[in-house]
Amino acid sequence: MYVAIDFGISNTDIAISDKNSITFHSFPSQSTKINAGILKKILDKYEISISDVKKIGVTGGKSSDLDDSLDGVEIVKINEIEAIGLGAKKLYSIEDEPTLVVSAGTGTACVHIQENNFNHLGGIAVGGGMLEGLGSLLFKNSNSLEINEFAKQGSRAELDLLIGDVVNKIGNLSPEITAVNFGQAKNSSADTIENTAAALCNMIGEIIGTVAYLNAILVGSEKACFIGRTSYLSEIIDGINQRLELAGIEGQYCDNREYGNVIGVLESIQSN
Repeated sequence: MYVAIDFGISNTDIAISDKNSITFHSFPSQSTKINAGILKKILDKYEISISDVKKIGVTGGKSSDLDDSLDGVEIVKINEIEAIGLGAKKLYSIEDEPTLVVSAGTGTACVHIQENNFNHLGGIAVGGGMLEGLGSLLFKNSNSLEINEFAKQGSRAELDLLIGDVVNKIGNLSPEITAVNFGQAKNSSADTIENTAAALCNMIGEIIGTVAYLNAILVGSEKACFIGRTSYLSEIIDGINQRLELAGIEGQYCDNREYGNVIGVLESIQSN
């Protein structure tokens, strides 16, 4: 049995590989402190006997503070960029072509995959954490799924200033492209929770999408492969895709992408 753990800012993800079967688990992260006691609690929570474990792999947070073993079982510490790269390669069956991976979780990171090399291109502090933080301030609600549902019922056009609102034509840009996020808010009486959520989700999606397409162009990738939970929020995905389409970049969204990092950890410890 192999146990992989990703200590994320918002969630802790676990992947357990046993007898050619992989199971995934997740729970909200509760502490930045990571020690042997935390590992033992995780194993107990999922009824894993340490005697059945061949190797434990960890990434994220302060997992590098852990000892190199737990009750005689090796603990392998995986660099988070390597975990992102290996996880995306497995999920998207990436081979030799240069590919951009976008890890959209609490924040956002971009990684360039070229064969077995993983290059961290950088990241931004915009993602699900920003959505939850601003949601708490604006709506007294920090649940990203509920904010996404509010957004589905609203219209960002009530608060955003669109290209079509200010000019007849700019190049080949659609009149539905945003000219100014929240550009009509100061003069609008339509600042409902639903419309505000729609404009907020779209803005976060546009920022992530812009960073994604610029990095895709930089590395010569025709696609951006997404992992992370924020890439499951439909109203953010719409904003991402709108920006990607401007540059002719294809956004790809596979199943189980929320477990991209922990899948990468599992790939690493099973192959070494």
